[in-house]
Amino acid sequence: MAPPHVLLNAFEMNAVGHLAHGVWSHPEDRATGYRRIGYWMELARILERGLFDGLFLADVTGVYDVHGGGAATAIERAVQLPVNDPAVLVPAMAAVTRHLGFGITADVSAEPPHLFARRMSTLDHLSDGRLAWNIVTGFLDSAARATGAAGTLPHDDRYDRADDFMQVAYKLWEASWDDDAVIRDRAARRYADPAKVRAVRHDGPYFRLDAIHLAEPSPQRTPVLFQAGASARGLDFAAAHAECIFIPADGGPGTRAIVQRIEDRLAAAGRDRSAVKIFGSLQTVIGRTRAEAVEKYHDYAAHAVPEAALAQLSAATGIDFGSLDPDAPIPIPPGGGNAIRSILAGLGGEGEGPPTVRRLLAGLALGGRFRPLIGSAGEVADEIGRRVAESGIDGFNLVRTVAPGSFIDAADLLVPELQARGLYKTSYAEGTLREKLFGRGPRLGAGHPAAAVRTGQEWAGQEWAGQERAGQGRGE
Repeated sequence: MAPPHVLLNAFEMNAVGHLAHGVWSHPEDRATGYRRIGYWMELARILERGLFDGLFLADVTGVYDVHGGGAATAIERAVQLPVNDPAVLVPAMAAVTRHLGFGITADVSAEPPHLFARRMSTLDHLSDGRLAWNIVTGFLDSAARATGAAGTLPHDDRYDRADDFMQVAYKLWEASWDDDAVIRDRAARRYADPAKVRAVRHDGPYFRLDAIHLAEPSPQRTPVLFQAGASARGLDFAAAHAECIFIPADGGPGTRAIVQRIEDRLAAAGRDRSAVKIFGSLQTVIGRTRAEAVEKYHDYAAHAVPEAALAQLSAATGIDFGSLDPDAPIPIPPGGGNAIRSILAGLGGEGEGPPTVRRLLAGLALGGRFRPLIGSAGEVADEIGRRVAESGIDGFNLVRTVAPGSFIDAADLLVPELQARGLYKTSYAEGTLREKLFGRGPRLGAGHPAAAVRTGQEWAGQEWAGQERAGQGRGE
C-alpha cells in the first residue's frame, strides 16, 4: 500500500518578523517587502509551483508587552510588530493562482460574528472556495485592552465564548440562505427569492443576533476550519469544530501521544478520524548537500536574535523572562495560568533539568522555538516521511526562516524528493479547498456539528427559529 501524501502549508504572517526573530536582517531576506502586494503575489506563485496545499497566515491583534514590562523589545526587534491584516491579502493572491488555499487567522473576540461571517463569505467567493479560517480565542491582554476590555477572559471561558461564536457563524453561513435562494432571473428582474432567505436568531451566553446573513452562499459556505488549541479545553474545542488541527510538535518523539489524545477526543465527540487533518509545525534549512545546509544554518543563526523570541514567549506564557535570574528555575503558574498552556508545558530548551532562561535561549538559535530540520533535500524528505509514518500526523505547517528563500527551497528542492518517494502529490485535485483536502464535496460533512444547521433543523439541542422567513420575523 502506498504511503499517504504529505500535506504542506506555508506558515507566514503579514509582518516583518514571524517565528525566526532577527533573521529578517539577513541580506537574502525580503520580508520587509510585506507592505507591497507584489511580494505576496510572488509568494503565492512560488507556493503553487511547489503544489503547496495552502498559505496559512498567522495573526495577532495586540502587542507582546509582558517581557521587560512593556513593548520595547517587540517594537525594536520587529517581534510580530508591525503587523498588517492578513485577510486583505487573499484576493490578490487568489487572482494569480488557481489551487492554493488561504488560511486566515481571526480572533473570535475581535469583532461581532455577523460582520466576520460576511468577510469570510466574501473571501470564499473571491477565491472560488479556497478559504480556511484558523479559529483563535485570543490570549493577549493588550489585544483585549484595544477593544475596551480590562483583559482577556479566563482560559477556559475563552473557549466557551468561542463555542457561542461558532454557533452564530454556522447559522449565518449554513442556514440563512437556501441553496436555491439565488435565482438571478434577468427577465423578471428578480435576484433572489425572499421565501428562501431567513433571519437567524441567536440568544447565547456571549452573543445575541437577529439578522439575515448579508452574503449569498459562497462555494464552501463555511470555510475550512483550522484550530490550534492544545490544552485539554482547547483539544475539546478542536474535536468539536476543527477540520484541520495544528499541534505544537514537529512529528518527533512525543507527537504520537498528542495525536492519540486528539483521536480519543474525536471519538468522544462522535467524529471520525478521517474527517480531520492533523498538522505539525516544521522549520527546515535545506541545501543541495548536507554541508551546504549546515553552512546555511550557521549563516542564518548569525543574524538571529534569540532574546527577541523571549518577548513572544513572555506574552504567550504570561511570564516576564526578562526579569528572571537566567540560571534559576522558571516559575510555572499553578494550573498553567491564563496564557497558552501548551507552550508552558514545552518550556525547557536544550539540556536536562528544570527549565531556566539560559536553557530556553539555547533552544532559540534561529530566533524561535522550533528546532530546524537541517540537511540535503533528500535527507529532509526521508525524515519527513519517517515522522509522518511514526506520529500519525497528516502534514506540516512549514515555518519560514529566510523569506521567501525557505519556501523556494521547499518548492524546488524538497517537493521533488518527496514526490520521488511517493509522499507528495504530482498535481492538484480540482474543486474547493475542502474538496482538495478531503476528496469529498465543498460543504461540511455530515459528521460535523454544523452540518445539522440546515434550514428548519435543530442544532446542539436548540431551536433557532429556522422556519421564520425574511419579512415574517419579530416586529415585521
